[in-house]
Amino acid sequence: MTPQYHLAAFLISAVVVLLSTPVVKKLGLKSGRVDLPGGRKVHQRPMVRLGGVSIFLGTLVALLGVWQTGGFGILPPDQEYEIWGVTLGGVAFFLIGLADDLFGLSAVVRLLLQSAVAACAWWVGVQIAFLTIPFIGLTSLPAWISLPITVIWLVGMANAINWIDGLDGLAAGVSGIAAVVMLIVSLFMNQPAAALIAAALAGGALGFLKYNFNPAQIFMGDGGAYFMGFTLAGIGVIGLVKGVTTVAVVLPYLILAVPILDMSAVILDRLRSGKSPFVADKRHLHHRLLQAGLSHRLTVIFIYSLTLWVGSLALAFSGLPSGVGYAIAATGLLTYTTWQVRRHARQ
Repeated sequence: MTPQYHLAAFLISAVVVLLSTPVVKKLGLKSGRVDLPGGRKVHQRPMVRLGGVSIFLGTLVALLGVWQTGGFGILPPDQEYEIWGVTLGGVAFFLIGLADDLFGLSAVVRLLLQSAVAACAWWVGVQIAFLTIPFIGLTSLPAWISLPITVIWLVGMANAINWIDGLDGLAAGVSGIAAVVMLIVSLFMNQPAAALIAAALAGGALGFLKYNFNPAQIFMGDGGAYFMGFTLAGIGVIGLVKGVTTVAVVLPYLILAVPILDMSAVILDRLRSGKSPFVADKRHLHHRLLQAGLSHRLTVIFIYSLTLWVGSLALAFSGLPSGVGYAIAATGLLTYTTWQVRRHARQ
C-alpha cells in the first residue's frame, strides 16, 4: 500500500464533508432537528446537530473508494477482520448516536447498545490482548479479561469524545489532531491499513472544522462524536497495540490522553459529590476554562495545544526519527498558549 492511498483517503473524506455539510444543515433546518440553547449549553441560537452525518459519509466514501481501487491490498484474514470490525463498528456507533439525535435514547439503552457493538468488534479481532503492568511489564491477557477491557476502551472513548463536544470545533479538532498522529504512528509501525482509516477520519474531522469552528454553523451531534470516538479507539487497538511492545501498548492512551483524563476527572468529581456519573453538568475542562474568564476560541485553542503536545510525545516515544523535534515544537506551542491562558484568566 503506497502513501498516495492515504493522501487520497484524507482528501476524499475532506471534500465530501465540505460539500455535504451545507446540504445536511439545510435538511436539518427544514426538519427542525436543532439543538436549542439553554442549561449547560453555551450556544445562543438553535443549531442543527446532524453534522456527524457528513463526517460519517466522508470517512466511509473515502474508505470504500480506496477499497474499490485495491488500496487495502491483500491482507491476511485476521487483519481484514480487524479492519471490518473497526469500520462496521463505527457505522453501528454512528447509527446509535444518530438515533439518539433524532429520537432521544436513555443512557442505559445507549450503553447497552454500545457495549454489544464493542463486544462484536472484539469477537472479530479488535482486541486489547496486552497490558503494561507496573513492575511486571507487558502481560498477555486471557479472553475473559481482554473482552471487558476492550469493551470499556471502545465504549469509553466514544463517550469521552462526545463529552468534550461542548464548544464549537472542540471535538472535531481534538479528534482530527489525534487521527493525524495515529496516521503517522501507524505508518511508522508498518500498519498501513489502520493508517488508512486514520487518514479518512482525519480528513473528515478537519474538513468539518470549516463549518464547526467558532462561530459554528452546525454541530456534529452524538452520531458524529460516537463515530469518531469509537473509530479512534479502534485504530489504537489494531494499529498501535498490535505492536506487542510496552511502548506500542501505551501509545493510544497517550494520544487520547486529553479526552480520557477529562472524562475520568469528571466522573470522579461527580461520584465524590454523590451524583450520578452520567448526569450532565459543567465540570469539564472547557467549562472550567470558560468560568476562569477565557474566551471561547482561546479555550478551544488551548485544548488543541494540549492534544498536539501529548500527540507529539507519542511520536517521540514511538521512535519516529523526527519525533523529538515535534515534541520540542509542541512544548513551545503549549508553553505559549498556557501563558495566554494565565494572562487572560487574571483579567
